Amino acid sequence: MKSCLLVIQNYGRKKQQDVADFDCFKSFSSEVLLALVKIVYTVIKHIDQGGPFFYGKSSMYRKIALISDIHGNMTAFQSVCDDLKKQKINEVWFLGDMFSPGPGALEQWKLFKSLEPSICVRGNWDDLLVNGYKGRLSLEKPSRVFFSRLAEFIGMQLGSAIIDEIEHWPLHQLIDVNNLRFSCAHNLPFHNFGQKLYPTSSQTMFDEVLKDTKADVALYAHVHHPLMRYTTSEQLVINPGSVGEPFCDWPGLHDDLRAEYCILECDEQGMPQVSFRKVSYDRQQEIKRAEKAGLPYLDLYSDQLYSGIVHTHDQDLLEKINEERGYLKDVLKYIEKLK
Repeated sequence: MKSCLLVIQNYGRKKQQDVADFDCFKSFSSEVLLALVKIVYTVIKHIDQGGPFFYGKSSMYRKIALISDIHGNMTAFQSVCDDLKKQKINEVWFLGDMFSPGPGALEQWKLFKSLEPSICVRGNWDDLLVNGYKGRLSLEKPSRVFFSRLAEFIGMQLGSAIIDEIEHWPLHQLIDVNNLRFSCAHNLPFHNFGQKLYPTSSQTMFDEVLKDTKADVALYAHVHHPLMRYTTSEQLVINPGSVGEPFCDWPGLHDDLRAEYCILECDEQGMPQVSFRKVSYDRQQEIKRAEKAGLPYLDLYSDQLYSGIVHTHDQDLLEKINEERGYLKDVLKYIEKLK
């Protein structure tokens, strides 16, 4: 056996050696032996790279990571990516909301692209980034100034090409995996904002997520809560939670603010395993990253990381901050430059 492994190792390293010299292969011709070595080496290489050659698992086996709602939390995202490597994921599906209110920008984008995601759908914060960067957000509410100022800050680091790529992500994608059809959206299939699919919403609301589709499984994000439930027709609904901005109102669960994502395992019979994962990360490191970047609304972001409380729609607080720090003037000046 040791001789066999040496042949494989030497072939993999492309060493020049007459493999027929090994005693355990004397009965084989050189041509047959070389063909066998190529096959075995390919299988071993695929296993080492996390491919679908697993004991007890067929070539139809796929291990898919669902990630969403990163919200510019680069430190949390890096920790999730490190965990993805340990889990030997085959592919990644992204369900929207890449940037803001955190400081993650170009570095985060490069890390994201290194995952080679096969699905990307556009979330409401992705739309806010695009429209804010292009000066298309109305400013009638303090929260719109908040979105616009952050979009300017992140967009100027990313550049127009990346912004345009995000703008062209679809709202909804259907994908078939073996015998299952998945519907992928940030929220409802063609409506990426609103709270109709909040975890405590009625059954009627969740029936809308697969209305007029023949999909077996609905994958959505947006509400920042890991979730698995059924429609009235018993189609499956899954939410992976949030990488960068998890929260929960129940006191006993409120303090667990680890980064969240989900793994689907699919085979020829269906989906034998759904795993919801939580990954620890250094929140103080993320705050230091935000300070170094000069993130607008830094104090709100820092508070959110430790409390899980978001201030996105606290109009009175945002109005006060916008006035005190000149954020409204900054946004108006930026929009004027775009004309």
